[in-house]
Amino acid sequence: MTPGGFFGRALLVDVEGREAEGAVLELSERVLRSYLGGVGLGTWLMHRLAPPGVDPLAPQAPLAFVFSSLVGTPLTTSAKFAVVAKSPLTGLLTDALASSQFAIAGKLTGHDAIVIRGRADELSVLLIDGEGVRLEPAPELAGLSAAEAETAAKERFGRTWRTAAIGPAGERQVRYATISHDGRHAGRGGLGAVLGAKNIKAVLVRSATKVSVADQKGVLAAARDLRQRSFGPATAKYRELGTLANLLAFNAVSTLPTRNFTAATFDGAPRLAAEELHELRGVARNSCASCSIGCEHIYSRKGGGQQRMEYENVFALGPLCGVSDPDDVFAASARCDELGLDTISAGGTIAWAMECVERGLIDEPWLRFGDGAALLRAIDAIGAREPGLGELLAQGSRRAAAVVGQGSIDFAPQVKGLELPGYEPRSLQAMALGLAVNARGADHNRSGAYEADLSGELDRLDGGAAHVAAAIGTEDRAAVMDSMILCKFLRGVFDDPFTEWARLLALVTGWNLDAAELRDAARRIVRAKRAFNLREGATAADDTLPARMLETPLELGSGRSAALDARRLRSMVAGYYSARGLDEEGRVRTADLEDLLLDA
Repeated sequence: MTPGGFFGRALLVDVEGREAEGAVLELSERVLRSYLGGVGLGTWLMHRLAPPGVDPLAPQAPLAFVFSSLVGTPLTTSAKFAVVAKSPLTGLLTDALASSQFAIAGKLTGHDAIVIRGRADELSVLLIDGEGVRLEPAPELAGLSAAEAETAAKERFGRTWRTAAIGPAGERQVRYATISHDGRHAGRGGLGAVLGAKNIKAVLVRSATKVSVADQKGVLAAARDLRQRSFGPATAKYRELGTLANLLAFNAVSTLPTRNFTAATFDGAPRLAAEELHELRGVARNSCASCSIGCEHIYSRKGGGQQRMEYENVFALGPLCGVSDPDDVFAASARCDELGLDTISAGGTIAWAMECVERGLIDEPWLRFGDGAALLRAIDAIGAREPGLGELLAQGSRRAAAVVGQGSIDFAPQVKGLELPGYEPRSLQAMALGLAVNARGADHNRSGAYEADLSGELDRLDGGAAHVAAAIGTEDRAAVMDSMILCKFLRGVFDDPFTEWARLLALVTGWNLDAAELRDAARRIVRAKRAFNLREGATAADDTLPARMLETPLELGSGRSAALDARRLRSMVAGYYSARGLDEEGRVRTADLEDLLLDA
């Protein structure tokens, strides 16, 4: 009997040629319970369906939209979906989450996952509902933004469909293109390029069934309780100012990456701060589907229009590129949204190029730190893959550095090919380890160890055993939250997370779960991600940081020096391997492979 919250099947869609064909992959209760759904189930599916060594942009490379048992329940923040594939940016496993009604409609097609393979003969849209799958040519959508494509799809097919689409960057297979729905993005790792390589502009889903839960009354009571707690102090920052509230706080403690990580404070930060913008330009607050927090803050733009701003896009397109004019940063963020570009990778790659220009390694004298017009020009060049600079930067900083050479890889702000988020590793050394070892690459959502660094409970400038434990703890918690799926902004409302999460899952699924089983699931998911990457050629040498982070200390305003040398990082990585039960080369031990159920 299928557990509550699940359908026990994944839909495999082949879009090769001019028609779509669907088949069903049965998902055993053992697999569902072991991987939970979301990112965990997506990881298992990649092991099962991605041919070893496959080019991420090849027709046979699978792209999975994956749901969880909580989707469609009244539990706050549960309307999320995961997109999982092999990344064209890193060549390794990547996953990205987005919140929207697409998650609910996608699941209620009657599947726990939708996996797409093949390549359509012409630009098309894929439609999935209770009547099956079909492919419709859509050449008229070429060049449209994801939002424009979504509007056009509703006009053509009706408003009952929910649409996830790519922008021009995805069509042109920029390696960090996004997939978007309703203004929210599955942003990192180039998933939009994978969909673009399949000649699919958009995926449309329509609800066709319902899914039951094991204890309806219990779920409703838990939903009321969780909703009430979501209004408490743990989420106040997000409601009042949004994630942009981090900007001044990080600047104050010298952990705001500036000018391609050459500094950790930015003189122009106050102009970009949420406190300033909220007073001058704040116009609205919004929420994701099925969310009671409402972290989305909308600001007015110069010349008209509005823009949603978050810490990461402001950091990447502002301080990282030396740009302090909010109008320039707003415009750059809006342009990335229109093109369908990951703002972190776009900003990181452009900041690297700006430093290359300063050093005389790239002959584009107009591309300078602090120049907002140059930032916009570079974004447009990337989105269009213009010959020369645009084509170079569309590859991401690691690949671009391989072309430019001359030591430029040493200051390319990336780990495993994924550009660094807005956290300075030298002054946040638990986070430094999390960034180095994470399967997705430089990632703040799959390893939020900066929380431990900023807690005051350990010395954030002196990485050691406590930092290893902190990095593992946050990685495990993220693995469960991303598989259930619940928003990370809820993490602070749980006093005993694994116990409380087990109770929520038990109410939905009917499983007799406890905290220990969820901790085992977290470790399994983390190991399965690493096992996939090892299969695809990753080694222990990839678990590191750019040379700049390991060779150049930062002098802080406090008078202390933030230094993270290679020896200290290697020691923490070795401690991580040991605590994770990996061998000395970071490989999953043979005895643990059976637990991953890769042949189930």
